[in-house]
Amino acid sequence: MHPPTDAATHPRLLPALAYAALTTAVVSSLGMLLVPTISQDMHVEVSTGQWMLTVNLLVGAIATPIMGRLSDGPHKKRLLLCSLATILAGSIIAASAPNFTVFLIGRALQGLTYGIVPVTIALARRYLPDSQARVGISSLSVTVTTGLGLGYPLTGILADLLGFRFAFWFAALFLITTIVVVWRVIPAGPDERAPRCTLDVPGALLVGTGLASLLVGVSEGSRWGWTSPWTIGFFAAAAILLTLWCVVELRTPNPLINLRVLRNGDVLVANSTAIGLGATMYIGLSIGSLIAQAPASTGYGIALPLFWAGFVMLPLSVASFGANRLVRALSQRVRMRTLLLSGAGLVTASSVLLWFAHDELWEILIGMFGFGMGMGMTYAAMPALIARSVADTELGSAVSFNQVLRTVGGSFGSAVAGAVLAANLAPDLHPTEGGIRTALAVGAVGCAVVFAALLVNNVMSRPPAPTSEPADARVSRG
Repeated sequence: MHPPTDAATHPRLLPALAYAALTTAVVSSLGMLLVPTISQDMHVEVSTGQWMLTVNLLVGAIATPIMGRLSDGPHKKRLLLCSLATILAGSIIAASAPNFTVFLIGRALQGLTYGIVPVTIALARRYLPDSQARVGISSLSVTVTTGLGLGYPLTGILADLLGFRFAFWFAALFLITTIVVVWRVIPAGPDERAPRCTLDVPGALLVGTGLASLLVGVSEGSRWGWTSPWTIGFFAAAAILLTLWCVVELRTPNPLINLRVLRNGDVLVANSTAIGLGATMYIGLSIGSLIAQAPASTGYGIALPLFWAGFVMLPLSVASFGANRLVRALSQRVRMRTLLLSGAGLVTASSVLLWFAHDELWEILIGMFGFGMGMGMTYAAMPALIARSVADTELGSAVSFNQVLRTVGGSFGSAVAGAVLAANLAPDLHPTEGGIRTALAVGAVGCAVVFAALLVNNVMSRPPAPTSEPADARVSRG
């Protein structure tokens, strides 16, 4: 029997998909905020502790395009359940890890969380009626940003009161409830409309190893040295592997990612924004979080304890939720490219604000609110642009590639910020005020460049204004 598609039959479908997408926010909130605490508890250096972020990104970069392509196939629900079960296993391993090596294995398994949102978007596109699909896709794409603003405060409270392991146990409990919700609400497969295609294994291996090489080079370049043989070697390997991947994908009948689709104007704009804004915006987010936790002796630190540090992200959540509602209201009357431009403008304004004003907590909170508004608008507009230009059979892989570009962009932003701060360290090993300002300036200038490029594109892509009267009437009058 074919699964029903009427939203009245499945009134809980979109809330269930949003609940599943929150997995990404919950697991992501276990990252940057807890690096100092976990490094101290497991007796490793902070630079080594950063691998809890790196290995998570590595697996996510490899898994996301594969999960995106599989979500275009007939077994969407099975894919989602298997992915959630793997992330659950990773959360349990990390929570009970006796040493840092075992902990990294758990964090690696949690990397599959980056592919959850593309799978939920593919399910929404398939089972929601057309009248609700656009709203559903928009909502799911900003769920992660909204959830981060709630996940970070909760993680900080749990880790401060009960220890970081309890935060991972909480993530495991959340995943159990998510699996139950998905099992009960999502329509059972297989999807009879989906094509039956074999997985592009060569493409998966090439893009996976290429992205892994790129992210290792970006993540470790500041520690190894940007001109060291290791860094250059990883970047060269990434360039070769990703070039080979492009050649293979263009010659494969059923590629992992259809690169020809990416040449579409809307898709190209969405993907360029994903990597450009992802890189520059992450600088402002990470530096803002650092300022909030830095000691007052640095001259710029606000010295918030772990319990309160997570609340800095709360305005991000509130604003992204409000921006998503705004995009819903305006999507029928305003071009998606215009909404994308407006979101980029808000992110740029927030970056400039933090560059010049970051000495008080209220200034950081306003900056985070602006980031949330901008992220909410851009993250809602990007998948909507892709969805209207890509066939259903390509949606999962196209959206997942956009997600990969966000991840790669964020990694570049993290690496740039780390390199700037590492070059401007005070004797107590905290970044100097000059280093903080330089990093924020790089982020603000980068955001401005992305905004300017979108502005030019928006002007050039506008349809010509209709004339007030026919041309032949004007000729006859003349």
